[in-house]
Amino acid sequence: MEREFVALGHAGSDAYAGLESFPNPGVERVELQSDELTAFCPITHQPDFYTATITYEPGPLCLESKSLKIYLSRFHDQGVFCEALAVQIRDEVAEALRLDRSRVHVTLRQKARGGITITAST
Repeated sequence: MEREFVALGHAGSDAYAGLESFPNPGVERVELQSDELTAFCPITHQPDFYTATITYEPGPLCLESKSLKIYLSRFHDQGVFCEALAVQIRDEVAEALRLDRSRVHVTLRQKARGGITITAST
């Protein structure tokens, strides 16, 4: 049976903010990295720019990368602290892949603002 993806290859997929998966072809570890994650400080409303690294030990499912790209873009207009965002992403990726949270690791490196760089890891 062929898998039907919502985000991958369909018109209007940019509005889709869900995480999609596909059957694991046999890999033991996956690492995805994006430097396109942005949010803003919930106090100052200053923009925050991140490099996100998501590493997981897949079970029967792997994360489809285009859905992840679209999912990460949804944080652009949200006010959230770096540490809370790392936890939220970890929890939502674990849920989408039906994994225990201990098998998903997220590292967010916030680009320097005010001379300070923050790195939050789960």
